Amino acid sequence: MSASGLHHIALTVNDWDRAEPFYRALAGTLGAAPFIEARGTPHRAADGRVLIFVGDGFMFSIWEALAEHRSNSFRDYNVGLHHFAFQARSREAVDELYAVLLELDAEIVDPPQEYGYVPGYYAVFFRDPDGIRLEYAYLPAAE
Repeated sequence: MSASGLHHIALTVNDWDRAEPFYRALAGTLGAAPFIEARGTPHRAADGRVLIFVGDGFMFSIWEALAEHRSNSFRDYNVGLHHFAFQARSREAVDELYAVLLELDAEIVDPPQEYGYVPGYYAVFFRDPDGIRLEYAYLPAAE
């Protein structure tokens, strides 16, 4: 009874009006499209917004934070999510996303470069409008 992969990841965002266009642009660049757009169900809040994207072999979503939690902020190394990475098909794809991120005025944590984790690991690290750390990584062995 082993898992066959990671099904999806869901992120909670504070400022929907900033996060929604950022994630639409990011998803489109990565080849994903909206699958579910809702206000209310499946969100717990009657007016809470949800946007679920589906791409080739991946799915992720953004969920509007409950009103009482919107003063919270993401912090690296706090309990919870550290970051998550989308898998790139090539080094060039990493560079292409980097160009899009610059157009989106995204905070770049580390520009595209090779990292010494394992040979050939090439990635860009960046933040969404709420400061959540994201990565787009290419690893030749993952092809």
